[in-house]
Amino acid sequence: MSALLSWPHSWFTALLSALIFVGHLGVAARALTRPNRTPASRVAWVAVITAVPLLGIVAYLLLGETSIGRARERRLREVIAAMPKPSTPTAPKSAMPDRIGEVFDLGTTIDGLGPVAGNHIRLLGDPDASADRPMLDSELAIESLVADIDAATDSVHIAFYIWLDDVSGGKVADAVAAAARRGVSCRVSVDALGSRAFTRSPRWGQLKDAGVHAVVTLNDIPRLGHLPVGRLDLRNHRKIVVIDNTIAYCGSQNCADPQFRVAAKYAPWADIFLRCEGPVVRQLQYIFLTGWLAENPADEAELMALPSAQPGPQVFSDGPVAQMFGTGPTTPGNSMSDMFVATIFAARSDLLITTPYFVPDEALLRALCAAPRRGVRTRIIFPARNNSRLVGDASRSDYAEMLAAGVQIYEYPLGLLHTKSMTVDGEFALVGSANMDRRSLQLNFENNLVVADPTTTAAVRARQETYLSVSHQVLDAKVAAWPFHTRLVQNTVGMLAPLL
Repeated sequence: MSALLSWPHSWFTALLSALIFVGHLGVAARALTRPNRTPASRVAWVAVITAVPLLGIVAYLLLGETSIGRARERRLREVIAAMPKPSTPTAPKSAMPDRIGEVFDLGTTIDGLGPVAGNHIRLLGDPDASADRPMLDSELAIESLVADIDAATDSVHIAFYIWLDDVSGGKVADAVAAAARRGVSCRVSVDALGSRAFTRSPRWGQLKDAGVHAVVTLNDIPRLGHLPVGRLDLRNHRKIVVIDNTIAYCGSQNCADPQFRVAAKYAPWADIFLRCEGPVVRQLQYIFLTGWLAENPADEAELMALPSAQPGPQVFSDGPVAQMFGTGPTTPGNSMSDMFVATIFAARSDLLITTPYFVPDEALLRALCAAPRRGVRTRIIFPARNNSRLVGDASRSDYAEMLAAGVQIYEYPLGLLHTKSMTVDGEFALVGSANMDRRSLQLNFENNLVVADPTTTAAVRARQETYLSVSHQVLDAKVAAWPFHTRLVQNTVGMLAPLL
């Protein structure tokens, strides 16, 4: 009798086990066959799915894929196909060394936007402030931005990952609202996660009441009933401002005080912001509009011709060659990683990098380690204290290998070094929103600027040098002295880097 009573339970247990096994096989097969995924990522996900019953499947459904949703992705592709590219002629290759031209050629394949000459690009802030007063750079950048918004006569387009309702965020919001009230067409786009507190604040409603077209991007990822839809943390990380189609801002700066009250114990944030005039402005306008129309198709008729509309940006006869490019989860291949790698390999004598988050893919790590062996002085500056413990540990798991290859590593102690920058041989620079981590390389929407100009590069390099002047060099002896448990944690997190 007892055997008969236990039979349904045994049958149910066997069926459940079989279903879980089939589920693991199916999800593992999906992880192995999804396109645009590195081998390391495939192996890591299969290991998690098979090693952690049920939780591995749930983790993959929430974090394993980079879809932004079929409807949004379709709209984005349609907008990109229909949106006219800026009409400024591409700068001749004779105007730059071959190795720099090759970086621009690669950048052109991302958005179809080639390098353009005749720009004015200015680094905002106090060139002497970052060593001991990094807050001043951010404050001066916000002042410049507010002044340009106050002078706007036609349009103000803004996209920020983080917008806080603090002093700086309030100044910018008030300026945008005032511009809208005087008849300027204002569009504001913020990320659903990074700016969630701002979108729930009274100031967000005040922007809308003033006539600002204000939208929250990626606010439905993931959606219930549509799993797997993609990673829970897939974000719009771009920092874009375009004013009157003639002035643009780009860099690492969010719309927030450097004291960054949501993570105040890591403050101040040390950032970089560039003010641009010239043909490159239209390229950033194009990147903004394609993203905007993917979220707001109702604006298509009004905006579709704007990148080529008049008044267009002035072309400065003595201005440098520059190129904007934007990447994201819909960009083919690993475009941001490819641009970083190409820039590193273009270096012949000197390479200086700053990034707050460092979780490189294999190609990027190999390029960095190869640079010193090619005779390139290679230095990279990280924050000494990272607001992401996981990313900090993953970064340090690569220290020993980079030091052995000859890369010089420094840590900035005065706050969170948030500047994302590369300068190469004093000839060209790469600045933008993208970090050297897996999220920026493969997941988030990002925008960066490449500029070939000794003057602009010198300004960015001077800012980097102020960070360097107060940073502490990490030597082999320090890494070798880390205790076993520290190395165990770092290397374990580093092993899971493809999932971060």
